[in-house]
Amino acid sequence: MIRLLFAPSRTVKPDSSARAKWKGCASWWLLLGCVLFAFFGRAALAASSDLLGIGQTVDAPTTATKPKNAAPATANVPASTISGIRAEPPQSFDYTANLNSDVFGANLFTGAFAREGATQFNPDYAVAVGDNIQIRLWGAFEFESVLTVDAKGNVFVPHVGPVQLLGVRNQDLQRLMESSVSRVYRANVYSYASLASAQPVRIFVSGYVNRPGLYSGTSMDSLLHYLDQAGGIDAERGSFLTVQVKRGTLTRATMSLYDFLLDGRIPLIQLSSGDVIFVGPRQSTVKVSGLTENAKRFEFRGILTVAQVVGLAKPRAQATHIRVLRNTGPVRSTEYFALNDAAQVLLENGDEIEFTSDKKPGTIAVRVEGEHESPQEYVLPYGAKLGEVLRQIKFSERSDSSSVQLFRLSVKERQKLALQTTLKFLENAALTARSGTNEEARLRKEEAELLLQWVERGKNVEPSGQVFIAQASDRDDLLLENGDLLRIPTKDGLVLVSGEVILPNTIAYDKTLSVTDYIKNSGGYTQNADASRVIVAHRDGSFDEANGAGRGIFSLVGGEPTVRPGDHILVLPRIDVKSRQIFRDVVEALFRIAVIVGVVHNF
Repeated sequence: MIRLLFAPSRTVKPDSSARAKWKGCASWWLLLGCVLFAFFGRAALAASSDLLGIGQTVDAPTTATKPKNAAPATANVPASTISGIRAEPPQSFDYTANLNSDVFGANLFTGAFAREGATQFNPDYAVAVGDNIQIRLWGAFEFESVLTVDAKGNVFVPHVGPVQLLGVRNQDLQRLMESSVSRVYRANVYSYASLASAQPVRIFVSGYVNRPGLYSGTSMDSLLHYLDQAGGIDAERGSFLTVQVKRGTLTRATMSLYDFLLDGRIPLIQLSSGDVIFVGPRQSTVKVSGLTENAKRFEFRGILTVAQVVGLAKPRAQATHIRVLRNTGPVRSTEYFALNDAAQVLLENGDEIEFTSDKKPGTIAVRVEGEHESPQEYVLPYGAKLGEVLRQIKFSERSDSSSVQLFRLSVKERQKLALQTTLKFLENAALTARSGTNEEARLRKEEAELLLQWVERGKNVEPSGQVFIAQASDRDDLLLENGDLLRIPTKDGLVLVSGEVILPNTIAYDKTLSVTDYIKNSGGYTQNADASRVIVAHRDGSFDEANGAGRGIFSLVGGEPTVRPGDHILVLPRIDVKSRQIFRDVVEALFRIAVIVGVVHNF
């Protein structure tokens, strides 16, 4: 066997048929090898060249003459560097927590910076490898293209040659291109150069952010772009005052987002692939509330004074004092300062601050309207009384001084609340009524519909806020409030009759006429009128009820009230109540509240 292996080879001459078969097989195997190489060999070669960095297209000078009508040469630009193609965050992020956070600056990150890139370039930006430069030449020679800065920092301009742009500032780009073109073309050739798109980069975002990771962008994108892609700063742990840009072991820049939030200042930092944006841990905080534009939790380092908080929180004009709640130590304590005296008060981590208003009233303003010949506005000391104003008013011959009306805002609010409470009671009574028979159920339904109609009409009523003062023995001693309105009626000698009468009318006053006479002069009662519920409203704010003594809400034992000039006679509608006493009670309550607030005529 050994001898067979090492024995000299002996040539055996094949026959012609064997030789033909061998040639045929060889041809097929050769063809198959070429096909496999075409598919797999070229792919492997391309992959190896890409891994070695030798597969990139580099513009090289050429001595060939360019045809006169040839199209301008365009450099090969990798797809990843074309403007408009930007990598998106690997996943979406819910920014709801940032919007709802009480930390100042947390609502800065809502996804807006992540979606938008740089809108303008930094004039101090240094051109880097991979940047795209827009080049235009015109005149005796025309050329227009977007050229990419190659690995040597050059762009190759036809008929000009390589132009070194690496490290050139954006604002100097035009000047350098003009200088390079002028060395070849002394005249009649003009040039323009601008930065078309910056180099794509991938930046690490680390520290106290919601989603640390590696994010894509360009070297011209701001720090906010990458922080936003990372979900923003962790409001409960991260610092808005310490955001660093690191390259290797060096810290290239440190910024505070408060400069951007309060003053709109943000540094223009040129980033490179592999840079790290690092957010440090949160430092000391104080919580601000009360009368302020920025009721947030603010971060600070070192020593913080109330004056510095005022600059951050922007208290409102009505704020006069500040309450400081100390949360440090085992005991909570509260301190109270006048805002002007608290500028140098020191604050500590965890303190809570509330801006309050503690103003002592000095003067009040009272307005006088109606028939008089004196000023319409009076400024009086706090605690002034009604008599002080009345003694200053100069009445005219047409002034009805006995029926002075007082309208007060605080009374209006109380009247409105009382009316709403009663309407709510009526609504509940109408909706919860029970019945024992079908007939009673039908009556309950009709009564409920009627009550609900009154409730809906009552909701649209606006109380007047009038205070009944005309018949008060100590009227002049009534304390005035800021915003009070005094109205002096005019002696017009008229009586208004409205409500459930056939011909609502305004009738000249006649002292010989009674309430019944005025109603007869208005056509008499309608079929829907309740003759036992006739209200006489006087100008001074008082009310009387005529007819039906002992049955109404302002019943008179001595009979019908006396009608005075300027009175309003109102005939109320009949309420057919055939059911339980509760419905009589709720209707009675409705009339009572309406009369008290002085708006029954609006029903």
